[in-house]
Amino acid sequence: MSVDLPVLDAHLSDDERALLRDCLRIARDELAPIAEAGEEGRVNGELLRALAGHGLFDRLYARDEDGWRGDVSALDLCLIREGLARGSTEAETAFAVQGLGSFPLLQSGTAAARDRWVPGLAAGEYAAAFALSEPEAGSDVASLALRATPDGDGFRLSGEKIWISNAPDAGVYTVFARTTPGAGARGLTAFVVPADSPGLHGERLELVAPHPVGHLFFDDVPVAADQILGEVDRGFAVAMRTLDLFRPSVGAFAVGMARAALDEAVVHGRERHAFGRPLKDFQAVSHRHADIAARVQGARLLVHHAARAYDAGVRPVTQAAAMAKLVATEVAQEAVDAAIQTLGARGLQRGHRLEHLYREVRAPRIYEGASEIQREIIARGLFAADQNEEAR
Repeated sequence: MSVDLPVLDAHLSDDERALLRDCLRIARDELAPIAEAGEEGRVNGELLRALAGHGLFDRLYARDEDGWRGDVSALDLCLIREGLARGSTEAETAFAVQGLGSFPLLQSGTAAARDRWVPGLAAGEYAAAFALSEPEAGSDVASLALRATPDGDGFRLSGEKIWISNAPDAGVYTVFARTTPGAGARGLTAFVVPADSPGLHGERLELVAPHPVGHLFFDDVPVAADQILGEVDRGFAVAMRTLDLFRPSVGAFAVGMARAALDEAVVHGRERHAFGRPLKDFQAVSHRHADIAARVQGARLLVHHAARAYDAGVRPVTQAAAMAKLVATEVAQEAVDAAIQTLGARGLQRGHRLEHLYREVRAPRIYEGASEIQREIIARGLFAADQNEEAR
């Protein structure tokens, strides 16, 4: 059961409200059973195909007479991710990682590369992955060390990637490697790398969150010139354009989980009695969730603002995206924790929806830029704006 007030969606158009509502319904009624039948920690192929079958991948992979395009709507991403997360976090993650892993190919790949890989991705035939993080380089992208050594017209990749969603089950990876040593962010290049490339192998990692995450090893993996995404030494820009699009929608994922937790808390507060009255009549319970509901709505508006700015062509949207991700992921953690406190031990029972959310909600505060990084981005923008004002 979901708990909604129509006024909370008043800033959305009829089509936008319909997309959000349809994604929640599809996730809850169609995708959740498929997700639950899958194996934790592995890519669920049936779930990918179901996402494609319900037309959700059409929002990621647009096509016209000129071929596959990379003009994804940031607001569509946010609405889809919120709706899916509220009904099935596994469906949301499968959708999001497919988009994150393939967007660099859509925005910067050659027409031949897009024609080779995008049809299978759009049909859910195999998974994509975004291979950025390394054992010694996470949020500090400029410190990436995976080597790309020139080899004829192409390169050979040597090194490691870690904490990669969908690894090692993905069919294709977007990989960021160092082509110019000592050049920081200016010396990175993006490549599209098939999973069956010689010298590439991986292993699974077990995290608290139940979705697939792995460690990749590159042992002189050959990549041809047509596997380069964008320009040599310009891979940092490819990564940042991808993250600018997807960071607001990480906030939407968090909002979806927060709203799912509120659903559980509100229903339980109505139905559960203690000391002769329902829990909702105790202000210690109801006021805490009222505060969280207000903050979750504030986070939603930040998320949607950042997405609309992106869709309107505002660049950069880094500040707005950082604010959206920071506020949404932090309040989602509190929303899930408060809901569990209201339900008590039953909310921590293995298999309960809140137990699942408790394991899922922690990771978004880390990936695609930890909360501390988002605060640093926001602070730099504040002081830069202050300096610009002083200079006038």
